[in-house]
Amino acid sequence: MKLSRHAFSRRSLLKVGAGSTAAFAATQVFSPKRGMAQTGEVNLYSSRHYNTDDKLYEEFTERTGIRVNLLEGKADELLERLKTEGDRSPADVFMTVDAGRLWRADQEGVFTPVSSSTLEERIPESLRHPDGHWFGFTKRARVIMYNKDLVDPSDLSTYEALTDSRWSGKVLIRSSGNIYNQSLTASMISVHGAADTEEWAKGMVANFAREPEGNDRAQIEGAASGLGELAIANTYYLPRYAKDSDPAKQDIFKKIGVFFPNQEGRGTHVNISGAGVVKSAPNRDNAVKFLEYLSSDAAQVFFAQGNNEYPVVEGIPVDAVVGGFGTFEADTLNMNLLGENQAEAVRIMDRAGWV
Repeated sequence: MKLSRHAFSRRSLLKVGAGSTAAFAATQVFSPKRGMAQTGEVNLYSSRHYNTDDKLYEEFTERTGIRVNLLEGKADELLERLKTEGDRSPADVFMTVDAGRLWRADQEGVFTPVSSSTLEERIPESLRHPDGHWFGFTKRARVIMYNKDLVDPSDLSTYEALTDSRWSGKVLIRSSGNIYNQSLTASMISVHGAADTEEWAKGMVANFAREPEGNDRAQIEGAASGLGELAIANTYYLPRYAKDSDPAKQDIFKKIGVFFPNQEGRGTHVNISGAGVVKSAPNRDNAVKFLEYLSSDAAQVFFAQGNNEYPVVEGIPVDAVVGGFGTFEADTLNMNLLGENQAEAVRIMDRAGWV
């Protein structure tokens, strides 16, 4: 492990053996400001891989004196580790992206209910578990991005309308193995039922510009190049092109428009990144304080400005580039339903030939 000058370093999951409950004892942490009373620690397992989150943890320690021990890894690997460690796990908080993953962790018995008036008042009901097992702290909208030279946005309307023959060979999207698409399909099941959603999935496949490949950026770049005309992607990816020092990346940003679907109906599909307190948390009180901090105005600003995400707390300003996309009505479907419908969504996508 390499120590940074700011008294913080990440510990990668691949560098820590599973079941090593003493791992955090040797992990460098955010240290309190000089003169601040030390009030303990919180052990965070996180699959968020954004360096900008470091400021969040530093700020939390400066405010509370509670040091943050961070273990990073892929969501599935961290979940497997938590299952292996069981009640011996040093983890206090598990943080990940996508409501489907939070639901999966909850089904594995990872989380314990949290009752917090702060979290309940600040985080909308649709963005948290009904019984307080986990809470969403950022939103990301999954939108239609379009090539401005090839598409008139007045021709766009809903996710459902993407199956229209006018878009044949023009839609770019990731594979069915991508959890963002699984959650989008799960939301369709909640609204339309399984049978109609399967017809929608078949219509989507019929309009693909190519067999799905790559990440959201690959879809955006494909649309900018004219490989397809429409890309389905999360909003936070696009501002990265605007902020890149490479003129070629900036040109990609200039070619792409953002359309928020379903504004005349249920609203645009959103997903979250979120966290919950681990059932066996050795520092439960500190873990709850950490979650409450993530809902604070200061933390919400960090999230919004650091990774171009939408805050979950009303009134927090978004990043300037994100703000340029315009405002939108979001689907208020409870995020827990995305997980409940996930397995059916995968089966439907498989049957539709969505590879």
